[in-house]
Amino acid sequence: MNHKGCRRHRLVYAAALLLTFIPWIRAEAQERIRIAYSSTDAINQVWTVAKDVGFYRKHGLDAELVYIGSTTVAVTAIIAQDIQVGNAAGSGVANAAVRGADVVSVGCMINVLAYELVVLDSIKSAEDLKGKSIGISRFGSASDVAARELLKGLGLKPMEDVKILQVGGASERAAGFSRGVIAGFPSPPGNVHLIPGGLPHRILANMADLEKPYPLPFICAVTTKSYLAKKRDAVKKVLMALIEAAHYFKTNNEGTQRIIAKYLRGANKLYLESAYRSTAKILERVPYTTREGMKIQLDEALKQSPGSKVTVDSLIDDSIVRELEKEGFIDRVYGKSG
Repeated sequence: MNHKGCRRHRLVYAAALLLTFIPWIRAEAQERIRIAYSSTDAINQVWTVAKDVGFYRKHGLDAELVYIGSTTVAVTAIIAQDIQVGNAAGSGVANAAVRGADVVSVGCMINVLAYELVVLDSIKSAEDLKGKSIGISRFGSASDVAARELLKGLGLKPMEDVKILQVGGASERAAGFSRGVIAGFPSPPGNVHLIPGGLPHRILANMADLEKPYPLPFICAVTTKSYLAKKRDAVKKVLMALIEAAHYFKTNNEGTQRIIAKYLRGANKLYLESAYRSTAKILERVPYTTREGMKIQLDEALKQSPGSKVTVDSLIDDSIVRELEKEGFIDRVYGKSG
């Protein structure tokens, strides 16, 4: 081989070698993180939108998304650092904190408890529900809070007048209902359309009918104070991805419904349209954690641990959201009028 041919050969080899290493270099630049979401229904899909549209990766995160079907279990995984950031409602954060855990809510995409109480068609009134059972995911979860509030709104005493059973996520609750295991279940908007076989049902109570929406840190990014101190930049990147995902959700009906259908077994057109509309309305533009809602959850948690010195301020760290707002990141995502 002549000198020119030899040089060309070396250049081709070097280029091939570089192409081999580029994906590895890119992967190394991404921060690895495990993120948990706690339901496959539309109200929780801001986490999966961030993954599927590529917002985690855009902000430098190699994110592994893990499904953990309950706030209480997700909080346990966060405390154990099996998960670095996960979805957890204020109820789970407050209950863990009064027992000594260092969990903290850094931002909430949804700050209201959006649920309705779905019951068998034969149950026409609150009185008809007495002595029966309704299903939730787990005690201490958002669905548990919703069940108790909806029952109290009907003048019923939770666990006395109506039993509350731990059944599982949205799909499991709908399946248990269709088999007659439970007489009703608290449901995020639109989930009635997931009931297998179209079992006759009615909405007995709806949070939307309350004079004032029940404030609850509901769909929230939660981590430990120790992880936040050590990896603040990674947590900031998660929030940036979620803010972009919320904007995508609000402005891209078709793409969002496609992602919801991918993750939620049995999602049909009626469900997708109804759940999309109701969720898009309540997603926060600026995801501060509601202090009013967190105080309600903390007051409940303190009944079980009256000696605890936990305060609302120790449960919420909104410094990253304030920073993103000040830096103009949210205005850039939404446009100043968005």
